[in-house]
Amino acid sequence: MAYKVIVVEDNQTMMDSMLNVLRRSPDFEVVATYKNVNAALGQASMFKPNLFFLNLENEEMLNAVPDFVDTFRGAYILGTMSQWDPLDVNQAMEGGATGCILKPFTAKEILEYLQLYSVRGQRKPAELISFFSPKGRAGRTTLAAILAMIIAEKTGERVALIDADLQFGDLPIFFDVEPKRTLVDATQDIKLLTPVTFAPYFHEIKPRVSLLSSPDRPEYAELIAPDSLVEVVMMTTNIFRYVIVDLPAGFNPITLDVCRISDIVFVTTMINSGFEIKHAKKTMEMFSSQDDGHRQVKTVFTRVNPFTEENRQKIANQLGYPVDVMIPNEYRMISVANSGRLAQGLPQDTQLMKSISGMADKVIAFGR
Repeated sequence: MAYKVIVVEDNQTMMDSMLNVLRRSPDFEVVATYKNVNAALGQASMFKPNLFFLNLENEEMLNAVPDFVDTFRGAYILGTMSQWDPLDVNQAMEGGATGCILKPFTAKEILEYLQLYSVRGQRKPAELISFFSPKGRAGRTTLAAILAMIIAEKTGERVALIDADLQFGDLPIFFDVEPKRTLVDATQDIKLLTPVTFAPYFHEIKPRVSLLSSPDRPEYAELIAPDSLVEVVMMTTNIFRYVIVDLPAGFNPITLDVCRISDIVFVTTMINSGFEIKHAKKTMEMFSSQDDGHRQVKTVFTRVNPFTEENRQKIANQLGYPVDVMIPNEYRMISVANSGRLAQGLPQDTQLMKSISGMADKVIAFGR
């Protein structure tokens, strides 16, 4: 059955071009066209449309995305633009749009975009979660990897892992994969990509969980500019419902930029001596000074022993902040991760898995 299409476009030349494509395809039936937002909102319901094209280059149309979503529940709302603009795309997605597409387009491309967005997950903005640690060897990468798989299992939605530890990323080793493309390729190409052409850069680890790998060699990290990496992360949020970024240890332009746009930052610290808590405290103070009211910064302490509420309170008192997540020492999980078998099955009967499952519940609840 053909989609019943309404085009809302104030540029007549572009309107004619779009109509020429749509009317030549048996997959689409153009039931009405409008140049005016209010006219479309007031009159289009009589045609019972299930697919809209809205020109996001018109500010009035961009701002009206939530109205179209509310008025035409269940219909696909595709924003159109001549050049990819991450900020406009983000606003449209926050308004409930299905997604965005570059114009001019072909009928085949429309179907590809609809397929991509239909498997992404709920029509809500993606949740961007970053894992940051003041120093290395905090268990950050293992937590990010397991959290991605648990969220996918709990929600049935698509989850992306981005290995942004540019010099020494371990995620491909954890999953025993050799992706054909890495962050170097993505950041070099991002200006020319759309969600459909960007999706193949990810390596599917298991159903609904995909990886964008760190560079093959440490020296390639110099090829990745922070602003290009941010663009890659933002486009990833158009393809996946949850995006988890494993960041390198310490503050640098990349960690600061990605944390700035994240919804949740997990500050991850391993308990070994008293120095780690001091480092975590300095980190929390820095994030607190930059608080914009949007981002949540949560503390995660790994290898906690004894794994008790009394110890949690003791750490919180030293830290000066609540301890949001405690992770016990679990050598079985370390063995599984180091062997490259992380995607093949996880020991479920451990306190570690219960703790990470609780993290997943918090992430999922954040976006409801």
